[in-house]
Amino acid sequence: MTKSYTAVYEKRGKWYIGYVDEIPGVNTQGKTLSEVKKNLKEALKLILEANKQLSQKETKPEKILKEPIYATMS
Repeated sequence: MTKSYTAVYEKRGKWYIGYVDEIPGVNTQGKTLSEVKKNLKEALKLILEANKQLSQKETKPEKILKEPIYATMS
């Protein structure tokens, strides 16, 4: 399954920074924009995999309910 996320890139002095809006902790920096883009994809992959592994190690509840949840942002 492929999901879409929002990558944000900023130029700060001589460096570029990049982060994913939807997932705190997915961020990187680099000297070039292409370096930051490559690093950000790897950081996203690592965080998603780590989150998946952590969720599988948690104690499983007797019943699980999943449903969509919506939030309106101003």
